[in-house]
Amino acid sequence: MKRSPLLLLLGGLMATGAAYQPQPGPMKTILAVGAHAGDMELTCGALLAKQRKAGDRIVLLHLTLGEGGNPKLSPEAYGAQKRREAEAAARVLSAEVLFAPYGDGELVNDAQARAYVADVIRQVKPTHIVTHWKNSFHPDHKAAYAITVDAVLPASLPGVKGAHPAYGGVRQVFYAENWEDMEGFEPYVYLDVADAFETWDKCVTQYEFVRGGISSYPYLEYYRALFRVRGAEGGFTHAEAFDIDPMGKKQILRSLP
Repeated sequence: MKRSPLLLLLGGLMATGAAYQPQPGPMKTILAVGAHAGDMELTCGALLAKQRKAGDRIVLLHLTLGEGGNPKLSPEAYGAQKRREAEAAARVLSAEVLFAPYGDGELVNDAQARAYVADVIRQVKPTHIVTHWKNSFHPDHKAAYAITVDAVLPASLPGVKGAHPAYGGVRQVFYAENWEDMEGFEPYVYLDVADAFETWDKCVTQYEFVRGGISSYPYLEYYRALFRVRGAEGGFTHAEAFDIDPMGKKQILRSLP
C-alpha cells in the first residue's frame, strides 16, 4: 500500500529525516532557484509569501530570464520585459531577486554553473532551498535541479575556493510541483497557504505569460486549481505540495507513533 504523504509545515522539517519536529526560533532564509523568471513564483510563491509574512528572508534566483518564450518579441526585448516583471513580482513578495548570466534554453549543469550557484549559496546563506524536481520534459528545468543540488556540497567545503566563505547550513532542499516536471514527482510535504494565496495571485500576475498574453496554456487557472486540490488533500483551503529526497523520507522509530 502506498504510504500517505505527511502533512507537514515547512518549519517542522529536519534535514536528517529521522524525526520531524517543529523548529521555532531564528529566522529562516529561503532561496528559490528557478530555471526561468516566473517558475518559482508560480510553483512555490505562496510558500515564499507565507514565510516572508512570518519574518523569514526570501531570495529568488532566476538562472535565466526565459527570454525566448515570446514569439512576438526578440529575446532581448522579452528578456528586458521579464526582468521588469521579475522585479515587480519580488516586490510583491518583499523578496530579494538575483539574475544569473545564462541564456534561455542554454542552461547546462557544468562546473561553471555549479560554481556560480555554490557561490550564491555562500552569499545568501539559505537554511532552505526550493528548486525544480529532477524529471522534466524541459531541459532547463532538469539542468536547474542538477545545478542546484550539485552546488550544495561544494558550497560547504572550505577547500573549494569562491568569492565567499564556505557555508554548510542548508537544512533541506524542497522540490516544487510544476506541470512540466511531473514524472516521478510525489507530493510529500503539504503546506497550508490559504493566508498567502491572494499575495501569490498578485505576485504571479505581474508576468504577462501568466495573465494569458503570450501562451495559450492556462497557467493561472492551472495553479489556482492545483493549490485547491492539494488543499483538499491536506485538509486545507489551499496548499502547495513539495517532494523531497528519498533519504529525507526515512523515519527511525523506537515504537509506533
